[in-house]
Amino acid sequence: MQLNDASRGFSFMWPGPLDMRMDPSTLRTADEIVNHLSERDLADLIYKLGEERHSRRIARAIVKGRPYRTTTELAQVPSRAALYHLHPATRTFLALRLAVNEELENLRAFLAAALGVLQPGGRVIMLSYHSLEDRLVKQAFQAWQHEGRARIITRKVVRPSAEEVQANPRARSARLRVAEKIRN
Repeated sequence: MQLNDASRGFSFMWPGPLDMRMDPSTLRTADEIVNHLSERDLADLIYKLGEERHSRRIARAIVKGRPYRTTTELAQVPSRAALYHLHPATRTFLALRLAVNEELENLRAFLAAALGVLQPGGRVIMLSYHSLEDRLVKQAFQAWQHEGRARIITRKVVRPSAEEVQANPRARSARLRVAEKIRN
């Protein structure tokens, strides 16, 4: 629901503060990253977490235009810095959100503990929305299977049907994977 709340700063579609915190009680915000990170560190973050090939150009443009206070101000920067098929700010906002909320670190911690709370026959069902998350899930499931602790139920990733995407456009990038615990 926070993605649709402009006051939370997750979307570049509506003006809002550069916040992006899933948990508003945490200290680090997107504003802090965008307005204070070095150009190099910002470019690295956008490249690694947003998988953005134009990260250096975008970071240079962000640093040059600082300070930014709203999501719509920041969203204009990637538009001017590169050409895209997606909205130009999509990957930059993804990278900032992942960094602010330490989402990949939290996913790694969850995956490290997930099998420990299941009985044999219990299943881990993971829905990811971008390749970085999906890669971590896939690698964890493969490691569990290799160790003989779980078996992968979904040999290939399950994607939404065209009908589902039409009914719910946000489902377009969803990927589902399932693994079943086989021993303690």
